[in-house]
Amino acid sequence: MNQNQTILIVGLGLIGGSYAKGLKEKGYAVTAIDVNQQSIDYAVENHIIDSGATNSIDFIRNADVIICALYPTTMIHWMKENQQFFKSGIFITDVSGVKCNVVDVIQSNLRNDVEFIASHPMAGKEVSGVQFSDSNIFKQANFIITPTEKNTERGIAFARELAETIQFNRIVTLSPQKHDEMIGYLSQLTHAIAVSLMNANDNPHLKEYTGDSFRDLTRIAKINEIMWSELFFLNKDILISEIDSFQAELSNLKYKLQNNDEKGLKQLFIQSTERRKQFDKE
Repeated sequence: MNQNQTILIVGLGLIGGSYAKGLKEKGYAVTAIDVNQQSIDYAVENHIIDSGATNSIDFIRNADVIICALYPTTMIHWMKENQQFFKSGIFITDVSGVKCNVVDVIQSNLRNDVEFIASHPMAGKEVSGVQFSDSNIFKQANFIITPTEKNTERGIAFARELAETIQFNRIVTLSPQKHDEMIGYLSQLTHAIAVSLMNANDNPHLKEYTGDSFRDLTRIAKINEIMWSELFFLNKDILISEIDSFQAELSNLKYKLQNNDEKGLKQLFIQSTERRKQFDKE
């Protein structure tokens, strides 16, 4: 990466907009394509991007780097339909929360002179849209690079440099399969639990009595139904397995309550406390 390059953001939502902000702050020329003209107008007026359009082949042809911030299946179609316009030697990356059944499809259909190196910014908010974009969400976040045998050392180095440029806290490398296993537990299961908590009780007065614990546990229940349905189905075998494991652990806790196993219940609390300490931010 260098500042003489033009970076194209495809999909100017929360994450795409946050990438644009972070790159503009570092002096890069940033353009964007989005289906919503209002998002483009907002981003230009607020200096998030230099220019943009709802559909411009010229932007694609002029891009030296492409960051594809689309839903996974939309991204697959977009890449297939527009790869004829990519510069030879261009690096392309994504922000998708699922890699298997996505990365392999894209790479198998991509031109040989173009490299797609998959990555996943582990950052976000409970709101959507470029108007909520904020490059600061990356500064305490993890960035996962998911290379395959079709990626080069230069491609992997590009993805790492991109993450360093917009100041991710930690950068790691996983295979697409290992990524989806980790995300199935750390992200998708947690969203499934939050959604289930909100749907388990429809008492309209809960908000009048709730404390921080319920708010914290259900923060991510404000969820984009289109994107998360897609992510769940793309990774459903792993997610179902994680749900089964969670249900077994909840049943274990229930069993200790039913049998007045105070020692066993306390041991679960001690174990969870020790494991949770590993996640505390320094």
